[in-house]
Amino acid sequence: MRTGTRAAIAAWIFCTGILLIGIETKAQSIPKEIAQRVELYGIPSLTISDQQFLTGDANGKPVTVAGEFRIAQGSGRLPVVVLMHGSGGVGATMEAWVHQFNQMGISTFVIDGFSGRGLTAVGPNQALLGRLNFILDIYRSLDILAKHPRVDPERIVLMGFSRGGQAALYASLERFNKLWNKSGAQFAGYIPFYPDCSTSYATDTEVAARPIRIFHGTPDDYNPVASCKAYVSRLQEAKRDVALTEYPDSAHGFDAGLLGVNIVRVSANDQTARNCHIREGEGGVLMNADTQAPFGYKDACIELNPHVGGNPVTAEAARKAVSDFLQMLFKLS
Repeated sequence: MRTGTRAAIAAWIFCTGILLIGIETKAQSIPKEIAQRVELYGIPSLTISDQQFLTGDANGKPVTVAGEFRIAQGSGRLPVVVLMHGSGGVGATMEAWVHQFNQMGISTFVIDGFSGRGLTAVGPNQALLGRLNFILDIYRSLDILAKHPRVDPERIVLMGFSRGGQAALYASLERFNKLWNKSGAQFAGYIPFYPDCSTSYATDTEVAARPIRIFHGTPDDYNPVASCKAYVSRLQEAKRDVALTEYPDSAHGFDAGLLGVNIVRVSANDQTARNCHIREGEGGVLMNADTQAPFGYKDACIELNPHVGGNPVTAEAARKAVSDFLQMLFKLS
């Protein structure tokens, strides 16, 4: 081999080595909140009425909703937080939570329950989608995660916000799991943020033997904390592992403070069931407990224009509380 050729090969190997070292160094310097890998999933689900959900009637409209799985940096089977959005769809605040969990070495699975159904928001017309559909979407996400080689099926937690918070809360019901959760897996914990607790379901104190941690704001006039306090009291009387953390000066969506938002505004024309008392009646019919008639979003108890807004101080407090809870639950080092 000629000397010139040897020199060229040696130079190529040397430069390639430098390049590889550079790539490896660069990979090691990626911020922890950036996922190691992103996978997108179509989640086969159904669109059904709340009555169908409550009676186990699967004769609904087949639909494919979306899930974004961000695998945190690390190796082996990792813990996961499943996140369910509210009436406005997947928003910017969700991204702040995703980065927080990924930074902790926790993977995230964000469900979009709207796009596949041709929806972008339901705030002004909550009747567009039965609220219990989100629970079905959530259980169907477990079908995917329970089989994934990078997921620890014993360490999957469910977190939801507003309408998604309601889904995260009631997805804990043993009855609903038996009816609809066919994954063979169970959530290790439930973290509902400012859920609507105005509906009483049959046997709703029989929840999974897993911790439920609710976060809410005192002045919330979208989903008032009072109804959640009443439900938590019933759960505690039934000796369930549940706790509610209440923050002052924290409107609906207060965790938008993680993005620096500190303004409270009217959510124009959005419907709120804050003055409604809803209970499950015979045959899975949701009843207006005040009128003794089937509940609907044209009932007199439905009002408009609740307030939403962030609080950076209490958002940070909630971020720390959730992080500490997951640190303990997942036994993170």
